[in-house]
Amino acid sequence: MSLISVLSIAHPDLALIPTIKAHPDARIDAISHSTTDPETGMFFFVVSGVSDAVDDTLDRDHTVERWTLVDDAGGNRIYRIRHTMETKLISTKTIELGGILLEAVSNGQGWDVRLHLPDREALADLWAFCKREGYSFELHRMFRQDEWVSGVTAELTDEQRDALLLAYEEGYFEEPREASLEDLAERLDISPTAVGGRIRRGTHQLVRATLVRECT
Repeated sequence: MSLISVLSIAHPDLALIPTIKAHPDARIDAISHSTTDPETGMFFFVVSGVSDAVDDTLDRDHTVERWTLVDDAGGNRIYRIRHTMETKLISTKTIELGGILLEAVSNGQGWDVRLHLPDREALADLWAFCKREGYSFELHRMFRQDEWVSGVTAELTDEQRDALLLAYEEGYFEEPREASLEDLAERLDISPTAVGGRIRRGTHQLVRATLVRECT
């Protein structure tokens, strides 16, 4: 049985901290599959709620060696970033302890992260490491999980995942909605009823894999 831990961390040399502090109202998401392999040296981030002014900030960010804007659509900017040698990465220590960084989202001062760790001993080792390195470390909650999973999307079909991602990108979940089921159906070349079914079933899987497990 493994352990899911939700915590907040910060450090002046942690990845993208200068950019996060310069744009506290923006949301920066680390694309989780890339953060599990820090040896590649390349990391992907989605930046939302900020203009192209973030480019100038990245140029000045001492944790960024170089960056590339991969895509800019729907208010989301996707960057591929190589960090400098002195950049601190919580993912590196997490992997060393046998864990996986499932999610990392900026909070204006640092990162809110969701970790999949083998046990409480690994969490204690991570806390001790952060204390030695001068990280701020705030544990919000933790809960047991019966089996290892790489992420909730593992339980989604390809069709459900495509429908959910398109709905998100087109603003279907915004209030007011920026896209209708008919708009999504046209993009996917299926009926509105089929799109609605994929979104409902996909949402059901996501809730069951996260909220239900967390509450049990």
